Amino acid sequence: MILKVEYAHQRKIRERNKKSYRLAHMPIWIWVFFLVPGPLTFDLFAHGPSGRNGIWLLFVLCAVAIATYFGQLPGCEPCPYILRFCEDKPNPLYRRICYTFAWNALLNFGFLNLAGLVGAVFTGKWYMGQIYSYGYFPVLLIIVLLGGFGFLPRVRRSTKGEGWERRYFYGAVWSISAAQAVLLFTWKALPRGLSGDLTKLTPTFSL
Repeated sequence: MILKVEYAHQRKIRERNKKSYRLAHMPIWIWVFFLVPGPLTFDLFAHGPSGRNGIWLLFVLCAVAIATYFGQLPGCEPCPYILRFCEDKPNPLYRRICYTFAWNALLNFGFLNLAGLVGAVFTGKWYMGQIYSYGYFPVLLIIVLLGGFGFLPRVRRSTKGEGWERRYFYGAVWSISAAQAVLLFTWKALPRGLSGDLTKLTPTFSL
């Protein structure tokens, strides 16, 4: 019996990223950096769009377009940077910055929304405006410091652990995004009050 053996180094790996592949990653980073001014984002969902939201979005669009042109966003590079997940390569500064703010978009909003929901259940009142005004930037600072010191997955100085770190990252992306979507739907669909707030809290914790 003849067994066909394929070695890892013999596999053909793409040498260039298609333009469609690079463009497909742009909306991700537009959303990540659009969310950076948390209180402004809260005003958007609470009161609707304003001129400040439009100005910030225009700035983000221009910055992301320029960074994409120069290949300074994850997934938007002309060539793949990480070919094998076990490679011990320096993690470029732009990747560390981008994934730090991606973690902020996940953890900061998820934590503050959960805090507001738990507070509403126990006190009977919503304090989301105050929570975002006083809590968002301290949490942002903590996440930025954790990223700066390389304590967050995909933000370390080396890409050696990329294989398992991306599992934590994408697991957080799917679970937190799903929880936020469910919370937004229940916020609009359910009435205010203890029973409604408990109903909102249940799927948020389960996800």
